[in-house]
Amino acid sequence: MPDPDKFAAPAPDLPADPAAATRAGRPRRLPEDWVGALAMALLTLITFANVLVRYLTNESFAWTEEISVWLMVVVTMVASGAAVVRDRHIRIEIFFLGGSAARRQRLATLSSLATVVAFLLLFGLGLRLFWDDYRYEVTSPGIGVPQWWYTIWLPLLALAISARALHRLLKGARA
Repeated sequence: MPDPDKFAAPAPDLPADPAAATRAGRPRRLPEDWVGALAMALLTLITFANVLVRYLTNESFAWTEEISVWLMVVVTMVASGAAVVRDRHIRIEIFFLGGSAARRQRLATLSSLATVVAFLLLFGLGLRLFWDDYRYEVTSPGIGVPQWWYTIWLPLLALAISARALHRLLKGARA
C-alpha cells in the first residue's frame, strides 16, 4: 500500500507555512479572497435579516432570494478563480503526484488547458444568457430590476477565471 504522506505535499507554488509567504514578499491574500469574503458577509447579513423579519412579522423579504442567488454565483466564481491561482482545483492526486516530473508537468498543462476551455465555454453560455435577458428586457421577480444586472456577472467572472488559468498555463510552459 502506498504511503499516504507521499501524496499530501502542498502545491509547488505555495509554501506550507503562510508566514513564509509573507516573509518571501508574496501577498497573503488574493483579490478573490476579499471579494468572496465581502459577498459571504452580505449573504449572511441579508439572510439573517430575512430570518429575523420572518420570525417577528411572519412576512418575508422577497428581494433577499434573488440577491442571495446572485451572491452565491459571485462567491462560487471568485472561489473558482482563487482555486485556479492556487492550483487547488480537484484532481486525483495519486495519478498526479505518483508519476515523474515530466508526467506531472504534462498533467498540469492538460489541467490548465481544460480549465481555460471550460471557463471560456461558461463565458460563451453566460454571455448568451445575459444577451437574452437584455434583449427581451427580462425583469427580476422580486425587485423588478433588469435581470441582466445579475446575469452579466457570470460571463465576466468566467472570463476572468479563464485569463487566470491561461496565465497559469503560460507560466507552466515557461517553467
